Amino acid sequence: MSVPAVEVTNLTKVFPVSLRKEYVVAVDNLSFQVNAGEVYGLIGPNGSGKSTSMKVVLGLMAPTEGETRIFGVSSRDVRARNDIGFLPENPYFYKHLSGAETLKFYGKLCGMRGRDLKDRIGELLELVGLEHAKDRRLGGYSKGMLQRIGLAQALIQRPRLVILDEPTAGVDPVGSRQIRDLILKLKEDGISVFLCSHLLEQVQEVCDEVGIIFEGRMRREGKLEDLVSIGNQTSLVLENASSELVDKIERLIETEGDGAELVEKGNPRTTLERMFIRIASSEKQEKEEN
Repeated sequence: MSVPAVEVTNLTKVFPVSLRKEYVVAVDNLSFQVNAGEVYGLIGPNGSGKSTSMKVVLGLMAPTEGETRIFGVSSRDVRARNDIGFLPENPYFYKHLSGAETLKFYGKLCGMRGRDLKDRIGELLELVGLEHAKDRRLGGYSKGMLQRIGLAQALIQRPRLVILDEPTAGVDPVGSRQIRDLILKLKEDGISVFLCSHLLEQVQEVCDEVGIIFEGRMRREGKLEDLVSIGNQTSLVLENASSELVDKIERLIETEGDGAELVEKGNPRTTLERMFIRIASSEKQEKEEN
């Protein structure tokens, strides 16, 4: 069995409150693991302990108790950071640099040089869809473009694990969809992804496993399908069904249902986000054709 990408064991983090003899428990005996090659989402409201847990995993903060490991190496060991790419919630970049110059800067910080760095910059700009804006200064980038260049810089040194803190926060629906597609592409390439978010619907579309954290404690955890499915209900979706057929199905349930009950009837619903993306894509296609 492969070594987990992230392993958190009985993590507790306590912060003192100013000069008073009080303290705040930000994370309370938290345990979970991110398997290699999967997307794991740690979700919960603001102030639930997500970012604190992430900072301990990154080695930016020492735990009060417990242990965190990256591919079997303690997070406190500097060697663990060689395998990590990180995108914070609000990344700061030098706005006078272009997209390509930004990636070159971070690549050199990681010890990359010459042809290898140049080729890598080209690969990443293509991956995040910013080839057309590679020479534009970051001061002219939108929030979604900044998040995508941030994801590119997190991948510059070819990490095995990418850690994302609220990757779609403040991004419009189209940009958010692009970022989620990139996360799925990372998974296809065998890269492990650990993300924190309070945007539940967006997490649901990309994660294999989910942990729900509240007030520093893990409340629910497991495979996404197991968490969201309702075990004692079955869903049937019919297309182009006549009202007569629907009536027959309802009568069959009443007469031969053996205790089954029709809980809900109606047309399946999309989401506002999906509807917005569909409309935006249609408008864009129309403009390209005209």
